Amino acid sequence: MLRVDFNSPIDPSTNQILDDKRFREHLPTVQALEDTRLVVLTHQSRPGKKDFTTLEAHAAKLERLLGRPVTYVDDIFGRCARETIRGAKRGDVLMLENLRFAAEENLTLKPEEAKKTLLVRRLASMAEFYVNDAFGTAHRSQASIVGLPLALPSVAGLLMEREITNLSRVFSDAPRPVTFVLGGTKVDDSIAVAQNVLAHGTADRVIVVGVVGNVFLLAAGHHIGRSSERLIEDLGYRAEIERAKKLLEIHGDRIVLPDSIAVREEGERVDYPVNAVPEDAQVLDIGTEAIRRLAEVITTSGTVVVNGPAGLFEEEPFALGTYEILRAASSVEFSVVGGGHSGAAVERLGIEDRFTHISTGGGAAIEFLTGKKLPAIEALEMSRNLFW
Repeated sequence: MLRVDFNSPIDPSTNQILDDKRFREHLPTVQALEDTRLVVLTHQSRPGKKDFTTLEAHAAKLERLLGRPVTYVDDIFGRCARETIRGAKRGDVLMLENLRFAAEENLTLKPEEAKKTLLVRRLASMAEFYVNDAFGTAHRSQASIVGLPLALPSVAGLLMEREITNLSRVFSDAPRPVTFVLGGTKVDDSIAVAQNVLAHGTADRVIVVGVVGNVFLLAAGHHIGRSSERLIEDLGYRAEIERAKKLLEIHGDRIVLPDSIAVREEGERVDYPVNAVPEDAQVLDIGTEAIRRLAEVITTSGTVVVNGPAGLFEEEPFALGTYEILRAASSVEFSVVGGGHSGAAVERLGIEDRFTHISTGGGAAIEFLTGKKLPAIEALEMSRNLFW
């Protein structure tokens, strides 16, 4: 049984898969298992979402990319699934129904609890080995992620191995100096990453941009306009300003803030220094001068880790900061992108091949960078102790 993460953008009206990147990332693992009777486990979205749907289109997509038949099984662990698996021959590829159609897969469970679920017990009875290649869900304590490794001899897939190897290198033998660029809207997670890499000497400097940067600007005593401050309130990040202040007090010499920002005025991009932001403005990107200065810091690095955009990169006038940071990061010896919006921006630029590693799991990557042990990795280590 192979657990992958084929959760993809879907057009709810047609169920058409809009982006097959995750399928392509998992192909090497699927191909490496071509001489087995292979049962693919995955999910799509979660209950209550418009794109929470069956995996019929996913099986068809994998079949086209793989160039081999893939049988979609409209069942997870019932009689239909059991009989289809029992009748499979070496070389066959089956894809079971959306795991999250089973209520137990939507729970947060400890490994021993997950092992006892009906979902895990039934799935384990239909297989001899379990391979977890789903790095995108490695930070989830769900039944298939943490329960199956305790029920079956288990290993990591090739994508999971690549993710762990590259992200781990950031903490060990990465070329110096090491620069982290933390942006986007996940302020609490980004501050946790900053705390970890600054306290342990992993990072020589941390650049903060996006909403993360705005929180640090407030912590440093700057005014960023009522709209930007209200957004921080609405996102529930008012308390993060105090955490940012403490980081600036302890590690201020290694934290780099933007010295200019960009706002929209009469439909146009306008730059302001951070000490002169209009009260009625909303910060939508870092300013041109900040881009130039931060790019210089990045290009003099040996290692750069980018997680999160610098602004509203979906709109062309305010994509400049995100794009130029990524272009600068792509020129260094060892470059890592933490997936999510940053990964999407890299694809939009068409410079994927210039980076050492682009993570497939935004949430999993950022949790890994906080120094936490991911539940999926812990479960695989437990399996090794139990079975190997």
